[in-house]
Amino acid sequence: MAVSGTLKATVLDAEAIRRSLTRIAHEIVERNRGVEDLVLVGVMSKGVPLAHRLAAKLQELEERPVPVGELDPGSHRDDLHLRTPALRPSSRVPAIDGSTVVLVDDVIWHGRTVRAAMDALLEFGRPRSIQLAVLVDRGHRELPIRPDYVGKNLPTSRSQRVSVHLTETDGADEVVLENNEGDS
Repeated sequence: MAVSGTLKATVLDAEAIRRSLTRIAHEIVERNRGVEDLVLVGVMSKGVPLAHRLAAKLQELEERPVPVGELDPGSHRDDLHLRTPALRPSSRVPAIDGSTVVLVDDVIWHGRTVRAAMDALLEFGRPRSIQLAVLVDRGHRELPIRPDYVGKNLPTSRSQRVSVHLTETDGADEVVLENNEGDS
């Protein structure tokens, strides 16, 4: 698989991703005392397959299905004046009124995507609460947002890039830490 930039390190392989998602699923069940009134919503694009994987693990644990939605927060970003939003399919979110919604994303960095996702989510209803699950927390928050469930805390420099590759979108499961072109 071609990776832009200079590959620094593989920080999670397929087995580590599987273990992280299994742990997160157990933590979700424990914190919420089961999965009743729970809805998972994946933040496009990589949060969607992660949300589906978590839903499958939660169903294994609790023997009941957990609804999964897909959310595009692009139109709610606070940096629309700085860049053109990515073209993505429309959001599809199940009924969330009165539910506990777990937003699922691959990486949290500044917190701006999560803030936009919460704004976008509220267009679909009023959940009882919103929780956040991420595969990787790389730090450097610019907003007071902290995930409830984290697969891996990964200290990074601002010049490094965290790339999540998933079988569903990239053909393999791994998280790699890269230096940007020109950095050493």
